[in-house]
Amino acid sequence: MFYIFLDESGDLGFSERSSRWFILTIVLTHNHRKVGKCVKKVHAGLKKKFKRVKELHAYHADSITKKRILKQLSGVDDLQVHCIILNKKKVYVDLRNQKNYLYNYTANILLDRLYNKKNFKKDDQVLICIDQRETNKFLKKNFENYLTNGLAKRGGNKFKIKIKPSHTEKCLQAVDFISWAIFRKYEKSDYEYYEMIKSKIIGESLLFP
Repeated sequence: MFYIFLDESGDLGFSERSSRWFILTIVLTHNHRKVGKCVKKVHAGLKKKFKRVKELHAYHADSITKKRILKQLSGVDDLQVHCIILNKKKVYVDLRNQKNYLYNYTANILLDRLYNKKNFKKDDQVLICIDQRETNKFLKKNFENYLTNGLAKRGGNKFKIKIKPSHTEKCLQAVDFISWAIFRKYEKSDYEYYEMIKSKIIGESLLFP
């Protein structure tokens, strides 16, 4: 069984206050329990007053916590990272007002590139777990159907998609830290955290270069 976990960093706004880049990141692994344990271990080591937090989030975590999680994840043998970087300045004007479609489109391209790299065979069972960014049932279902149709066209018939809140899935929290580290490289030219996980990044490509 292959496990794919997907999360993002940055935003899809196009105002002056918005981020310049948007990153979609995938973690691919056989051993999802080991990935989850990395987050649990760091959470367990937090000071008592911080343990009340249900989930670890890179944006709110301090530098020590970020480095501990990235160090733990870099030691997971079969963990692979694939990401797609959206240069928002290059996004077509007509797509800027269709944020949900733009997100769906970008996620579909990332999965397509993952399949094209032939990380797994068509008969392999694959569970795709995606961070829930929408509470609207219609938008969630539309996103799920969009990805399902794309995967079916590639010949994959043994996959399952789950959209879950990140506080219910430690592996999604792990992807959040990895995606944030990559985001820092592009948004802030800060390579410190990126270098900690760089050896696990198998695919890193621009969309609209």
